[in-house]
Amino acid sequence: MSKTKLLQPDLVLGDTILGLTPAILSHHQIKGLVLDVDETLVPLKKSEVSEDLQQWVDTIRQVTPIWLVSNNVSESRIGSIANTLTLPYLLGAVKPSRRKLRQAVQAMELPVSDVAMVGDRLFTDVLAGNRLGMFTILVEPMVDAAVAARSYPIHNFEVWLSQILGVSLMTSPHKSAQNDKPLRS
Repeated sequence: MSKTKLLQPDLVLGDTILGLTPAILSHHQIKGLVLDVDETLVPLKKSEVSEDLQQWVDTIRQVTPIWLVSNNVSESRIGSIANTLTLPYLLGAVKPSRRKLRQAVQAMELPVSDVAMVGDRLFTDVLAGNRLGMFTILVEPMVDAAVAARSYPIHNFEVWLSQILGVSLMTSPHKSAQNDKPLRS
């Protein structure tokens, strides 16, 4: 697989994870989800889960199993988030390593190709998922509004470099989900 293909998400959501609906999962025949935590589910350094995220998880878990896989090694922080959401989790994934992703997929007892890796980073989440053969979904980062005005140099560098390598980050159309509203209050 070429470097460009390894960085190319199968789906660019163009929204935070809250815009990922059951209809989109069904359209892409996704039967399991592995989710990044930092800035995919909660802003960096935050441990509190929003009511919108809790509702989203409650809805999505009805149609697919969910695992959290984080590069973060903070048991207290990631464990608190996972326990609040009542989700299994793995720490210290060292993505783009595939080891912890493979462990989560095996726990779901699903073929790798039926499981999506969902994250906000190309060089960790998307790269790891593509290396394992998962369906990959790039979401917009979940950021703290107070910090959002500042730039994100690593994210901006990843986008710049991936575009030079020929990766397309155009938002994917969700024709199958046009009437399906994102799960927000």
